[in-house]
Amino acid sequence: MAGLVDFKNEEEVKEYLENLGIEYSYQCYKEKQPDGCHRLAEYLENIKKDFKATAQVLKINCEQNDHSESCYKLGSYHVAGKGGLPVDLKAAYNCFLKSCNKEGKKSIESCHNAGLLLQDGRMNDETPDPITARDYYIKACEGKFAASCFNLSTMYLEGSPGLPKDMDQALHFSNKACDLGHMWGCANASRMYKLGDGVGKDDAKAEALKNRAKKLYNMQREAQQITFGE
Repeated sequence: MAGLVDFKNEEEVKEYLENLGIEYSYQCYKEKQPDGCHRLAEYLENIKKDFKATAQVLKINCEQNDHSESCYKLGSYHVAGKGGLPVDLKAAYNCFLKSCNKEGKKSIESCHNAGLLLQDGRMNDETPDPITARDYYIKACEGKFAASCFNLSTMYLEGSPGLPKDMDQALHFSNKACDLGHMWGCANASRMYKLGDGVGKDDAKAEALKNRAKKLYNMQREAQQITFGE
C-alpha cells in the first residue's frame, strides 16, 4: 500500500502513519507477534517521539518475549536513562546479555556492550571482570565486530588481574581488528612489528599495516566530510 500514498500530500502521509501505528499495535497486542511489538516500539520512538511509551513496549517485548533487538534497545535506554527509565547499568547488562544469547541483528553488538560493562566494572560495584568480559568480546569478535577484536588486543597487550599479557594473542586480535577495518587495530599491529614487541621484528609488515591504518583514517575523514556536507 506504500506505493499508493502520495508522500507530497501531508494528509495522506499523516493517515498512512496513523494506520501503521494501528497495524503494529494490532500485531503486538492482539496477534502477540514479538516482531510486531518491536516495530511498534520503533514507530513510537521514530514517528511519535514518545519515548516513555517506547520504553514500555521494549520492556514487555524483552522481558516477556526475549526479543533480541528489543532487549538491545532497552539496554540502551537503561544506559542513557531514557524514556522515563532510571540509569541502571545492571539492568542494561541483563538486557544486553539476553540479546547476546539470542540470534538477532543486534546480538553481536549486545555481546560487545556486555563486555564493556564487565570490563570497566560499572555494573558490578566498580569491580571489573576482565575474564568474563573477554569471553563476550571473543563471541562478538568471532561475529566480526571489529571493536571487540580491538579491545581483546589491548587487554592482552596490557594484561590485567587473571588475564596476563600475551603478545601472541595481542597480535592475533590486532590483526583481526585490522582485517575488519579497525584503524587502531592496524596501528597496534604495525607498532608491534616495528619494535619487535613480543613478535619478530618485520619492517615490511609494519609499513604495510601503517599504510592500511592511514588509508582507513582517510576513509573515515572522507565519510565524515560527506555526512557534514549533506
